[in-house]
Amino acid sequence: MNKKLSNKASIITGSARGIGAASAIALAKEGSHIVLVDVLDCTDTREAILNVNPDVEVLTYNIDIKERASIENVVRETVDHFGSIDIVVNNAGTCSRLNLEHITDEMWFRDINTNLRGTFLFSQAAIYPHMKKQQSGKIINISSISGIMGGPFSEGKGNSEEGGRSGPAYAASKGGVIALTKWIAKEVGEFGINCNSIAPGPIETAITEGMNYQLNQAIKRMGTSEDIADAVVYLASADYVTGEVLKVCGGSAIG
Repeated sequence: MNKKLSNKASIITGSARGIGAASAIALAKEGSHIVLVDVLDCTDTREAILNVNPDVEVLTYNIDIKERASIENVVRETVDHFGSIDIVVNNAGTCSRLNLEHITDEMWFRDINTNLRGTFLFSQAAIYPHMKKQQSGKIINISSISGIMGGPFSEGKGNSEEGGRSGPAYAASKGGVIALTKWIAKEVGEFGINCNSIAPGPIETAITEGMNYQLNQAIKRMGTSEDIADAVVYLASADYVTGEVLKVCGGSAIG
């Protein structure tokens, strides 16, 4: 067991499936107590966590991360229950694939508010006053190579309006997550808090189901949720890394 994570308290958003679920399970393997947050039911993730480590506690919250009051309640109850809030993985996200010509205001703001505003709200609520008061904490924001390079090319199952490539709102929101990560890191380092981002490439999840990525990259396979979870555990344990964007993409975004 990694002693650095033993008895820590980790909040993972979007943890009902995919990257969030895999990250929660990986952190639990290393001894962290887990708080699952999703609009979907997290029963399967909770059971998987307790199967790999029955010694950890698991709390679940069914909330919309676009709602400040709900987020503040999760953070407050986490601190009340565990005595601290040590790790926040901002993973929950949405991805419209409508192109610039056809994307609607509704789809634009859905992606921006979920991916970027949700990350801002959870980071703010966790850091102030809790992580600042305890002089420690890890914020890990799941961005995307779409926020770096405008999205990988792919052949989708849709028509000319929705061709499979992640849309402009997704790219803009994930680029915003990267910039926000760096801004936060510069502000909170003096409080013993690390803030980093992971930028996945093409990953086999519900969001990419049915998409045919070209995989014109060094490692010629789709990534898995577990690939991202490994990076989450690393950043949750790293004390001298902050403001970084760790590309986990098989080399698809080599600059």
